[in-house]
Amino acid sequence: MHPVLLTGPRLTIREFHHVPRDIDALHAIFGDPETARYLPFEPRDREDCADQVALYLEEAEKEPRTVFRLAVTLTEQGEDAVPLGNAVLGVEGAESQKAAFIGYALRRDAWGLGYATEITRLLCGFGFGELGLHRLAARLDPANLASARVLRKVGFQLEGRIRDDLYLRESWHDALQYSLLAHEWRPQGG
Repeated sequence: MHPVLLTGPRLTIREFHHVPRDIDALHAIFGDPETARYLPFEPRDREDCADQVALYLEEAEKEPRTVFRLAVTLTEQGEDAVPLGNAVLGVEGAESQKAAFIGYALRRDAWGLGYATEITRLLCGFGFGELGLHRLAARLDPANLASARVLRKVGFQLEGRIRDDLYLRESWHDALQYSLLAHEWRPQGG
């Protein structure tokens, strides 16, 4: 496995470790009903989060690696920082397609601080740079106005509404699909 390490002005995106610190941090995100309301699954218990971290490590070992599920930490806290979020980039389809989806989730106390924008920029830089992708996409709940603002701020364009995209909590939910192409990407300051 070639570990991923992305560093921005305030955040570091790194591989998850199967240790209590990272499992508890993931549970603080995925186990919180308020945080999970825009995620495509029900809130998860700690055991489910431990299983998720194990899955992330298995995915990281695959060749070629097509899914990157990563921990987001504060850079100033160093190597042993407790994750405050997670980030995902998943390559879609055949390698020649050069497309992927991105996503993120943050602990509730990390909302509104600009971290989601920094995570999105770091994922775009990784996807268009190191991975040589042509297209990145993101889907979100239409009620998730904060994430829609983040995507637009980074340069993503709304492609449309996907009706009845997800069945969860005994009802169908629409999604908004956004995308950004490599030639549209403008790194911060670029």
